[in-house]
Amino acid sequence: MSAVLTTTSPANTVPHTPKAAIETAILQTVAYVDEFDYPLTAGEVHHYLIGVSATREQVEVSLGNGRLIPHRLSRQDNYFMLPGRESLAAIRQQRQHIAQQMWPQALKYGRLMAHLPFVRMVAVTGSLAVNNAIEGADIDYLVITENGRLWLTRAFVICIVRLAARWGISLCPNYFLTQRALYIADQNLYTAHELVQMIPLSGLDVYYHLQKANSWTGHYLPNARWSGSGQSYTPPAYHPRRLAELTLNATIGTHLEQWEMNRKIRKFSRWQTAEADFSPDWCKGHIDDHARRILENFANRTKTFTNP
Repeated sequence: MSAVLTTTSPANTVPHTPKAAIETAILQTVAYVDEFDYPLTAGEVHHYLIGVSATREQVEVSLGNGRLIPHRLSRQDNYFMLPGRESLAAIRQQRQHIAQQMWPQALKYGRLMAHLPFVRMVAVTGSLAVNNAIEGADIDYLVITENGRLWLTRAFVICIVRLAARWGISLCPNYFLTQRALYIADQNLYTAHELVQMIPLSGLDVYYHLQKANSWTGHYLPNARWSGSGQSYTPPAYHPRRLAELTLNATIGTHLEQWEMNRKIRKFSRWQTAEADFSPDWCKGHIDDHARRILENFANRTKTFTNP
């Protein structure tokens, strides 16, 4: 299970980008993923090239012209990494093996979530989406719900999380959105990566609306198309789910939604951080400020990058 790497550049168009700008962008691209111990192939360097539109040929020329390697970048097998980080090639292979073992469970439980009332899209995010999972890692999900039923849907999803935990499987559905809240205002390199890398498991129509609503990702990653390469699954319109939605769309469902939202937001308010955020239309359970640390480390590192 892996993302499809494609480019947004038209087939016969060669971007007029200075070579020095491409080289700096390559350094930044490799430095960013180094925060995740994740070396890149030449194709992936091109795909995730930060802030610069270039063809794959231009990127490969820059990687092979002797200006970056071996002094500013290193190469091990087919992977590119920062100097002194050659061990990442073996680490990536190990993590790919771990990820392949995790994908069957990710698909299984993602599809269970897709069967729940008011679930409109399920996608795998985080390390597993790029096959960079460590032993014991959580399986991260983004879940999009029907408007006005986010917190009730989340309660159903947490039942699946607890079921999986009984079998030693750690699920982490840490981001919920309603269909009217697809535009993500938190625009930065970290969020752009998370969005283009996610693997949709169900609700491809909603996934494409999410993509359209967040076209700003092209500012940070102009060569990258959103993956869209998951094993998309459409739950059958069978009676139990339909009946549950009809029942919970009535007044009782509105009361339950309000009660669950108020209860959870009161509980979560003690965990409020710069990245965690809760409302009727989103539940962003990122309580450790992971993105902020990654971006700060990346900004500090890239201060050393100057054109040769």
